[in-house]
Amino acid sequence: MTSIHLLNVSVEFPIFNAHNRSFKNKILNLATGGKIESRSNKLTIIKSLQNISLDLHEGDRLGLIGHNGAGKTTLLRVLSGIYIPTSGECVIDGKCVSLINIQLGINHEETGRSNIKLRAAMMGMRPKQIEEKIEEISEFSGLGHFLDMPFRIYSSGMQIRLAFATSTSIDPEILIMDEWLSAGDENFKDKANKRMEELLAKTKILILASHSRELLEKNCTKVLWLEHGEVKMLGNTKQVLDAYFS
Repeated sequence: MTSIHLLNVSVEFPIFNAHNRSFKNKILNLATGGKIESRSNKLTIIKSLQNISLDLHEGDRLGLIGHNGAGKTTLLRVLSGIYIPTSGECVIDGKCVSLINIQLGINHEETGRSNIKLRAAMMGMRPKQIEEKIEEISEFSGLGHFLDMPFRIYSSGMQIRLAFATSTSIDPEILIMDEWLSAGDENFKDKANKRMEELLAKTKILILASHSRELLEKNCTKVLWLEHGEVKMLGNTKQVLDAYFS
């Protein structure tokens, strides 16, 4: 059974020689969220997440809300396996795919076709799976002969289309997203939105960070509100969103 279990998960970042920074920089650091603790003249600790406990099972659709720097991205990275908790327990059972950065793994000097393979491999697809998917990805991107040209000559819209087509070709059990993915140009948007809805329908657990109330109400069954790296509120979507947006 696909599931996520977090128990008292905390993530801390040590900042050495912080006392040498200007007062302005220290104020900017405070604005990034979490909590700051000085443990010596030479060591400052940024507490990005503190004692996060969470259990998700098949069918759960979790929304993440909170101010910029509240810890949403850090939590998404823990769930994606990018960050290892400083303390606490994190157990993830199921194939997890992160769409936080859909251009991760892209090489601007390689062709579009080569980048499909690179990006797919970065997401954990095996060579045989990539070969089975590559024509479908190529067709969905709509880039035609440009697929055999270097990625660096693509317009920004073309780059997003290729990255989007590849990143959404997977069948995850756990899907992690930082905001809703959309692919730039108007001619591609309806196609992209339909693809995203199909992807969400297939995934067993969804974690979606967003500032959009409409998006969270449409896609999430429960919401976690983070504030300065701690759980402010966790409950059904309407209950938490009413409290947050009021």
